Amino acid sequence: MKDENIYLALVTILAPLSIAAIGGATGIYAPLQHETVELRQWMTSREFIDLFAVSRLAPGPGSMLAPIIGWNVAGFSGALLATVALYLPSSVLCYGAARVWNRYRGKPWHRAIEAGLSPVAAGLIFSGILGLLRLGQTGPLSWFTVVLVAGLLMWRPKLHPLILIGCGALVFFLLHVVGA
Repeated sequence: MKDENIYLALVTILAPLSIAAIGGATGIYAPLQHETVELRQWMTSREFIDLFAVSRLAPGPGSMLAPIIGWNVAGFSGALLATVALYLPSSVLCYGAARVWNRYRGKPWHRAIEAGLSPVAAGLIFSGILGLLRLGQTGPLSWFTVVLVAGLLMWRPKLHPLILIGCGALVFFLLHVVGA
């Protein structure tokens, strides 16, 4: 790690990403990876993927990756600071915005803003997924699986995720057993 104030760096990375993560943490994975792996070199791509996997297994929100990164680079105090830096700005903004937003519900500009933010959210999610696929150095089967699952969820949005996870696990298990 370079000679820098790690705590200040965590805040300057995570506080702005907090605002981008309002709709969900998926949109911040790519910029978080860029900052922590490529720019600051706090960890390797493989370590980032491993921390991402741990964050997905842990109970709680998908944005648990930030506190785990904080822990990885600065211990308990880094995890605590990363948690506050990620959750506090967006929480304050959401609270204030919700109070104003609900006051104007149904107005034409209200509907226009909601319609305009939908593709932005989709783009952020897409960039996060692409970043993870690229970092994981995955093969064509992984890319195909992502496209297939996205298609299935667009076709049947109420399809239970455990069905998809189970089917995916079965396919990859069979390919591993057959390929071994």
